[in-house]
Amino acid sequence: MTTKPVVSPAAPKRYGPDFQLPDPPRPYDMRQRAQFKRFDSALDAHFADRPDVLVCGEGYLRLDGYDNAEVFIPDCVVAFGVDPDSIVARNGYIIDEVGKPPDFLMEVASRSTGKRDYTIKRESYARDYQVPEYWRFDESGGRWHDAPLAGDTLVEGEYVPIPIRRNEDGVLWGRSEVLGLDVCWDNGRLRFYDPDAGRYLPDAEEMRRELDSKRARAYAEGIRADAAEAQRDMAEVQLDSEAARANTAEAQRDAARAQRDADRAKREAAEAQRDAARAKRDNARAQRDAAEAEVERLREMLRRLRE
Repeated sequence: MTTKPVVSPAAPKRYGPDFQLPDPPRPYDMRQRAQFKRFDSALDAHFADRPDVLVCGEGYLRLDGYDNAEVFIPDCVVAFGVDPDSIVARNGYIIDEVGKPPDFLMEVASRSTGKRDYTIKRESYARDYQVPEYWRFDESGGRWHDAPLAGDTLVEGEYVPIPIRRNEDGVLWGRSEVLGLDVCWDNGRLRFYDPDAGRYLPDAEEMRRELDSKRARAYAEGIRADAAEAQRDMAEVQLDSEAARANTAEAQRDAARAQRDADRAKREAAEAQRDAARAKRDNARAQRDAAEAEVERLREMLRRLRE
């Protein structure tokens, strides 16, 4: 491909609002698509709070939107400081409109196109498109690419390999300075590791499982909370029942006390009546005694007068 200069960021857009690149062919096999879904969802979620970040793939990458000889269709494109909606509307990344190349490209190997990824594409992405980082992933472990995992960084117009390391678990990884992430080959899976967070970026399936797990935990916590609330309600009912029983016992004691007081009052009234009756009898007896004494006095007076 003939070398073409990258248009500077100050270059004006020269495409009409309805301009759109043709739909690219879809030569991808099922294994590639599985990898695409994995890293697209992981990177989309990671940069979700950045509206100026484009994460996409399966669209044309062109210097000139009208040059149909440009046929590169990267598997993954990441660009910072861009308008993602306008790029998606074009159906591809047009460098002379965006004003800069993508910051990161990724190609996933296939049986039919693997060699092209690490030869023709690698050379052109550096020389013609000036992409700062270009990565290649081969789930087969290097049968279709020149290596299971490889990355390049652009230095003075040429690609310099990024060091690839292997950890104790057999995971191959290299540092992407552009993404701020480690790109990893993990047993045939493409993964991104966030050193700041100390974890792999979850893909769509992992996010779904994590969400399901959170929902299950929330459901279990809800059940436990409901059970605890039911226990609290039962305890309150028991307390209320005990309080009611205590109130009933107190009321019964009060009623018994009142009955005893009433009985005492009744006994005291009866005693008062007996005392009154006794006093009446005593008074009547005293009156009889006085009358008899008076009669005896009068009799005594009569005897004396007769004498």
